[in-house]
Amino acid sequence: MVASHWAAASAQTPSRRRGAVLERAILEAALDQLGTVGWNGLTMEGVAAGAQTGKAAVYRRWPSKEDLVADALRSGLPDFDEVPDLGSVREDLLELCRRARDAMFSRPGFALRSVIHECDNMQAERFHAVIIKGVVEPTLAMIREVVNRGMERGEVRPDAANGYVFDAIPAMMMYRSKICASEWPDRELEELIDQLMVPLLRPGGP
Repeated sequence: MVASHWAAASAQTPSRRRGAVLERAILEAALDQLGTVGWNGLTMEGVAAGAQTGKAAVYRRWPSKEDLVADALRSGLPDFDEVPDLGSVREDLLELCRRARDAMFSRPGFALRSVIHECDNMQAERFHAVIIKGVVEPTLAMIREVVNRGMERGEVRPDAANGYVFDAIPAMMMYRSKICASEWPDRELEELIDQLMVPLLRPGGP
């Protein structure tokens, strides 16, 4: 009877987590908080509750909310290391847009947008490097590779490889997502590529 009671109690009590397992749970809880209550609503206490740990365990690893959120964003951002090669600039750019759309509306994507939209200027500085290194630079590098590959195939005019062209896709996607509340269905992504990018890139274009 005693053994049976002990087994039942143990089954109801979460096992004590340590090290990387606990840290992962805390980072996941921070992403959840950012996606549900946003930057302004996120608290260290709420994160601790979500991770089913004590507040002291959170503060021991991350002395401030900013430190915790920066690490949570880094841990949740997708890998931008595989450039599509589907045989044409149109198809490659369309695939990049689909990946960007899926990332924007993923849990880490919602978390990142919460930080960007809600932080004041001083707080935003803390996350500038995370956003630039984790999102902006890898995205631009992939667009640049696709455009340069198109130039080699003769699909893209030589003077199209410039910063304004590379910025066009991420700028348009962020603008229409934030201002127009677009969730970028496939049809709109195709229109972005066919009505803006293809005419912009093709030989004899603008």
